[in-house]
Amino acid sequence: MAEILVLVDHTDGAVRKPTLELLTLARRLGEPSAVFLGQGADTATEVLGRYGAHKVYVVDAPEVEEFLVTPAVDALTQIAESTSPAAILLPSGPDGKETAARVALRLDSGLITDAVDVTAGEDGPVTEQSVFAATYQVTAHITQGVPVITVKPNATAPEPAPVTPAVEKWDVTFGPASAAVKVLSRAPRERSDRPELTEADIVVSGGRGVNGAENFAVIERLADALGAAVGASRAAVDAGWYPHSHQVGQTGTQVSPGLYLAAGISGAIQHRAGMQTSKTIVAVNKDEDAPIFDLADYGVVGDLFKVLPQLVEEIERRRG
Repeated sequence: MAEILVLVDHTDGAVRKPTLELLTLARRLGEPSAVFLGQGADTATEVLGRYGAHKVYVVDAPEVEEFLVTPAVDALTQIAESTSPAAILLPSGPDGKETAARVALRLDSGLITDAVDVTAGEDGPVTEQSVFAATYQVTAHITQGVPVITVKPNATAPEPAPVTPAVEKWDVTFGPASAAVKVLSRAPRERSDRPELTEADIVVSGGRGVNGAENFAVIERLADALGAAVGASRAAVDAGWYPHSHQVGQTGTQVSPGLYLAAGISGAIQHRAGMQTSKTIVAVNKDEDAPIFDLADYGVVGDLFKVLPQLVEEIERRRG
C-alpha cells in the first residue's frame, strides 16, 4: 500500500486535532506515516498509532526548535526523497502552507492549499476547495511529482484505527538557509477553557451589531453554553472590540466548524470567505435583508441582545 506522509502539528508532544483529521484522510489514500519534528515523540506516538500511523519518523534536532520553518522543509523533503510517498498532507495554518510550498518547490511537485476534502482518485488524490471567496467549490488533482496538499481543520471527523507504529529516528542534514531566521524568545499564550478557533466544532461570532467591547459578553456567554470558540467580524476587530486573533474572514482566520452562529454580522464577502464552508450556519440579525441570510441554513430576524440570552436560557433548561 502506498505511503502517505503526514506532518504532525503538536505542542510539546500533545498532538493537535487537525493532525488526527489528516491521518483519517490519509487512510483513504494509502498507509499513513507521521513526520514528528521536535521533542515529545514518546508522548505523541501512542496517539498517532491510535489514529492509524503505521510509522512515525522522528526528527529531534535543536534546529527544529531554534529556527523557523526551513528546518521542517529540510526534514520533510529529505524523508520524502527517501521514502517516495504517494502524497504529503499538512495542516493549513500559516506555517503549514509555507512549509508545503517550499517542499513542493524542492520536490518539483504540484501544490494544493486549503483543501476541505481529500479522496482517492484514479490519478492520485482528488481535493475539494472553496475558491473566489468561497463562491465556488472546485475539485482538482496534482499532475506532477508527489502531491503536496494542505487541508483546512474540520475537513473530516477524526476516526481511530489503532495500529502499533514503527518509530524511525532521522538524522537530517540542515542547509545554511535553515539558520537564516532564529527564534529569540517564546511566550505562552493566555490559557482559555474555550476551544481553539480553527479547531472548534462550534463557533459563535459577533459583528458590528454587538456595538461595543463590553457587549461581547453576550457572545461569550452563548459560546460557553455551547462549548464553542468565540469569533469576531473584521468590523468588530477594527473597532477594537475583540482581539485580532479571533477575526474570522478572508484576512483573518478561516474556519469550517460543524455549527457557525453569526450574531450581528451583515455577511460581507470578506467575512463569508472565512466561514462559508461551515456545515451549518445560523444567523441572528435585525436587518431582514442582511446578506448573511442568503448564506444561512437558519435565520432569526431579531435583536441579538434579546435572542441570544433566550437561547442560553433554553440550553441551560434542557441540560437541567
